[in-house]
Amino acid sequence: MPDERDAGRVPGLMTARDYTQLVAREICDALSQTDEQQVETLLDMIEAANNIFVGGAGRSLMMMKAFAMRLMHIGLNAYVVGETITPAVIEGDLLIAGSGSGQTKMTLALVEAAAARGARTAVITGHPDSPLGQTAHHCLHLHAPVVFVNSARPTRQPPGTLFEQSLLAQCDAMILMLMHRRGTTEEHIRRRHTKFE
Repeated sequence: MPDERDAGRVPGLMTARDYTQLVAREICDALSQTDEQQVETLLDMIEAANNIFVGGAGRSLMMMKAFAMRLMHIGLNAYVVGETITPAVIEGDLLIAGSGSGQTKMTLALVEAAAARGARTAVITGHPDSPLGQTAHHCLHLHAPVVFVNSARPTRQPPGTLFEQSLLAQCDAMILMLMHRRGTTEEHIRRRHTKFE
């Protein structure tokens, strides 16, 4: 495969397949560094919660919405913060926030509000030392940072993209793990899937 660093100097050097493989490789590299215990702890929190709320901003919120949808499909009570049908968060519930930077003020406010009402909180972020990473009860660190130190970029993609891709992939992997834990089958999911299509 051509070196992607040369692609900017030689137009057309990389093919569509090359770029697709580049993206897939970056996601695999990022997720290969995820701490297994951090994942297991978050799964324990999900299974212990009465209701699961997800939140975030921008594309991170889109990925969290996809996660909430799958949580519902496997039989859990999952809601998206800000939607009109979302109930009040109370003790015994869990809020999971996604934020690449860990600094998004609106998302930080959600975590603080949930904790103030007695709910447990977790954040999935590329920056565990950020305000969100330090405020939530639990932090799942994805090695796909949005803010780069000393210009060290682990990605050739636009800022934030690798985190958002890794967030969706990690959440989908956690759904598979929850299915295994709970004995959920494809038939269970099919029964809960929308019938309005």
